[in-house]
Amino acid sequence: MYRYDEFDHALVRERVEEFSDQVARRASGALTEDEFKPLRLMNGVYLQLHAYMLRVAIPYGTFSSRQMRRLAHIARTYDKGYGHFTTRCNIQYNWPALTDLPAILSDLAEVEMHAIQTSGNCIRNTTTDVFAGVADDEIEDPRPWCEIIRQWSTIHPEFSFLPRKFKIAVIGAEKDRAAIRTHDVGLQIVKGEDGGTAFRVFVGGGQGRLPHIAQEIAAAVPAAHLLAYLTAILRAWNLLGRRDNIHKARIKILVASLGIDVFREEVDRHYATLRHEDLRVPEDEVARIQAYFAAPPFADLPKVSAPYDRALLADPDFARFA
Repeated sequence: MYRYDEFDHALVRERVEEFSDQVARRASGALTEDEFKPLRLMNGVYLQLHAYMLRVAIPYGTFSSRQMRRLAHIARTYDKGYGHFTTRCNIQYNWPALTDLPAILSDLAEVEMHAIQTSGNCIRNTTTDVFAGVADDEIEDPRPWCEIIRQWSTIHPEFSFLPRKFKIAVIGAEKDRAAIRTHDVGLQIVKGEDGGTAFRVFVGGGQGRLPHIAQEIAAAVPAAHLLAYLTAILRAWNLLGRRDNIHKARIKILVASLGIDVFREEVDRHYATLRHEDLRVPEDEVARIQAYFAAPPFADLPKVSAPYDRALLADPDFARFA
């Protein structure tokens, strides 16, 4: 799994210090709840009926036993002993005290975790295939690309105040185990014309009160230009998306109202400029990040196992685990 570099550590540490000051000002009354709201949302904090709720990011659903133990420690120390895992691979704590939130974020930072962009009108936690990295049908492990998207999108100055939240999912196989077409943008790794890594791009999906299935907008965006193309999509929506009605602000509404062909033309107009800017994904950076996800030396075992099949039939507890 990916490990923070010096930039990641500094960014998260500075965010904790900044939010600690904001919480102190809210607790003292120097900030009203309305003034505090945009500040807390940038740090994954919601105000619910009886208490604040903190949502912690687990990028692309990958975390270590050390991080899992820290999440359990937070549940025991600051909450009621449990949390709720979400469909975006986050964990939510529903009963933390406002004044404990800086300590929680500091505890998370010690194990390379945070709550940045888990709420608010921004690019949310990127998700992927539950079997990413070990599925035998994938062209390429999608998790390094999820990490690249995470680094690119975190506190992105242009996309910190979007019309609404924005969700991305990435898969590396033909079989979709991440429901990418229910996302604002779904990415499927494919082989480009030159045989290199490329992305089939879907846009305009979503669930909720107005569900939409995402439509294909590009068949094979070269990997080097992925961030330029994502920027073009987000820029088109950011400029044209509605902000007057929260229920009609998602990109799915814009795509449906314009039609996929008109929206593609708008995206291509931005992309033609952006692909010549400094948004190319460097090959050496891709290789650096991919190295964190290198598979262990798996044994070459048969796909079926008689002892395993017998255990499934004989032990209901093991069958549930499996």
